[in-house]
Amino acid sequence: MSLTKDEMAAAVARDIPAGSFVNLGIGQPTLVADHLEPGSEVVLHTENGMLNMGRPAVGDEVDPDLVNAGKIPVTELPGCSYIHHADSFAIMRGGHLDVCVLGAFQVSATGDLANWHTGTPDAIPAVGGAMDLASGARRVFVMMTLLTKDGTPKLVPECTYPLTGVRCVDRVYTDLATFEIRADGVHVLTTYGSTYADLVRLLDVPLLDARRCPD
Repeated sequence: MSLTKDEMAAAVARDIPAGSFVNLGIGQPTLVADHLEPGSEVVLHTENGMLNMGRPAVGDEVDPDLVNAGKIPVTELPGCSYIHHADSFAIMRGGHLDVCVLGAFQVSATGDLANWHTGTPDAIPAVGGAMDLASGARRVFVMMTLLTKDGTPKLVPECTYPLTGVRCVDRVYTDLATFEIRADGVHVLTTYGSTYADLVRLLDVPLLDARRCPD
């Protein structure tokens, strides 16, 4: 069976080292907050100026003034602090985040990221802080479905959409497999409801099976 969005988020959460400083991009990556282990001491940052953000707020927890960068109401954890917008972006650009998790329209075989514009005339560009995160975080994880609704692969030899960052993506978590982009190519780390042969047929990107060729 392929993974649901929550299962993809759980897979990402399992690979975030304890004690990391992490930014979760808007949309599906915010689900990762629900799957971090209690006591992991992962500190969540949001670019609108919050450190040690908690999970999404529900019920009486909702405070309309307490939102993440995607304007989703969130909770705060003990020690939570608020910072100026400029300082928040300095954290992102200055290499102070261990991991960021972003969505994507496309990721190339060399780790280029396209996630802010499809290039179509009626599309609304929404880059936000994605370029700062892609260039500033030590590791960039992408969380996306492997195929578009019409079956077009989103892991591609070269991005055709405007780029957010160049050679910046380390891992790609999808509903069908998790991939790691290394200097020698795209490695398949794990498959879900598909086989390595299925992925080879689906994608135009040359693949390496990390399960048979470990580091």
